[in-house]
Amino acid sequence: MSATRERVSVTEIVPGDALRGFFLIMDAWDINTDDARILLGSPAERTYYAWRKGHVVRVPSDTLRRIGYIAGIYKALQIVYSDARLSDDWIRRRNKAFGDQTPLERMRGGDVTDLAAVRNYLDAARAPWS
Repeated sequence: MSATRERVSVTEIVPGDALRGFFLIMDAWDINTDDARILLGSPAERTYYAWRKGHVVRVPSDTLRRIGYIAGIYKALQIVYSDARLSDDWIRRRNKAFGDQTPLERMRGGDVTDLAAVRNYLDAARAPWS
């Protein structure tokens, strides 16, 4: 009898669900439209508002990657801080690890590596609780 392996399928990311989650996080963090667009990779204003209304036709992989970083940042903050107010305000507090910028200022740098830097910082900070 030979052993067979089942191929594990990875569930695809549903862009509409990812965007809904992103906008919920933006609301929790009280992020304005201009900053939210930058965090998404600066889509056209018309596209941004269509996404905000739930009209999702196509979402670039770069945008989905950015949403993944934002979701990871949000989750890490929920783990590190038991108080939702503290976790949601963290992105606006100056941090020496980001050159005395706020994490939001670092993330607004526009490059996906700026999001990755904040995510990596938080992943290291939450490591003892993971």
